[in-house]
Amino acid sequence: MFQQAGRGYDMAITQFSPEGRLFQVEYAIEAVRRGTTAIVCKNKTSVVFAVEKKASELQEQSIGSEKIFKIDDHIGVAIAGLTADARVLIDRARVQAQVNLLNYDEKISVKDSTLNICEYKQVFTQNAGVRPFGVSFLIAGIDANGKPSLYLTDPSGAMWGYLAFAIGSNATEARVYLEEHYSEEISDEDLKSLPLRALRELMGDNLNKDTCDVAFILKEDRTFKLLSLEEKEELLSKL
Repeated sequence: MFQQAGRGYDMAITQFSPEGRLFQVEYAIEAVRRGTTAIVCKNKTSVVFAVEKKASELQEQSIGSEKIFKIDDHIGVAIAGLTADARVLIDRARVQAQVNLLNYDEKISVKDSTLNICEYKQVFTQNAGVRPFGVSFLIAGIDANGKPSLYLTDPSGAMWGYLAFAIGSNATEARVYLEEHYSEEISDEDLKSLPLRALRELMGDNLNKDTCDVAFILKEDRTFKLLSLEEKEELLSKL
């Protein structure tokens, strides 16, 4: 029924279906739902990223399986969906961050960086001959005023602000865990382990230093840091 209803509108993204739906956008959102799980949490001073990684035993871990990226020293992003699509948007966001620094002599805010990405995503939902980006972002960082921010963007170009959120294939279960265990008053030490604890609920014994990535932006230096294998192993040992 879904395919029959969408037929005739799939090839022309500028047209709505009679039900007011854009099927290409819905298909892109489905690509996100099939992606690996990504979780980001913030408290009043810091931000923590944790993502699931799926790779062959023969694959080099540092090449092709990245799900957390640095946009600027103070901003990072966790993705779910098509990594190739994500790279195009992340490269654009990095350029925008440097343009802002050159033009205004200040680092771009997390919200402005997110808005730039959303505006570019939205263009690809209204022009013929293109398709929406099949990726969602959890963009987070700490602005110059010391306040952390976390935003979700989806393939439609919409954005929402969150305290903690999850996207990807097991996002619903991860969100339930976060709703039960998250508190705005959570300490930095507990914040570091909260996304990993949520991943452990989903992955069980499959969670190890090779099947996840973790990154911090902490109040001490407000600088994005992707953890090494040794640092991930030490953090996992505390769970």
